[in-house]
Amino acid sequence: MKDLGLLSYFLGLEISHDPSGYFLTQAKYTIDLLAHAGLTNYKTASTPVDHPQTGLTPLDSHLLSDVILYCLLVGSLVYLTVTRPSIAYAIHIVNQFMAAPRSPHYNALVRILYYLKGTMFHGLHYSAYSSIQLHTFSDADWVGDPIDRRSTIGLCFFLGDCLISWRSKTQTLVARSSTEAKYRAFADTT
Repeated sequence: MKDLGLLSYFLGLEISHDPSGYFLTQAKYTIDLLAHAGLTNYKTASTPVDHPQTGLTPLDSHLLSDVILYCLLVGSLVYLTVTRPSIAYAIHIVNQFMAAPRSPHYNALVRILYYLKGTMFHGLHYSAYSSIQLHTFSDADWVGDPIDRRSTIGLCFFLGDCLISWRSKTQTLVARSSTEAKYRAFADTT
């Protein structure tokens, strides 16, 4: 075995450290992903989703001619959520159409890439001075899926000020009220 010193780059994660703590990004991974998608010279977006209320459906428009590129980009974006939890919900949306992606689904995927281009150096900061109290947050959008009317939940776990785990998923059952959807999100978080 050989000591290579402090960790700075590992499996696409860039780790920088100073006395205040550690900062994790995936900037090089994002640059490579944008280059692979051919979007290096395009605009940026301020949010990963254009309008959350306008849901995508499996029958929108025509099928994509290059399904493999769509699947490759979505899979790469799933790995990018390691340091970018802000795109977890948007990835959850485009991931639902992997079997038969259509042009509006690809446009939503490109919107996520535009957002990443503008926020390339965002990441996670793990403070050296953070407490060790566990905090959790959860929420649900009631009847968020326009097809099957199921709600989507989101939850985050913090250890002190540091985000340590997060999740976004569609609930398995249809909630009859927003209270029921939030109660289920709370139960999943617990």
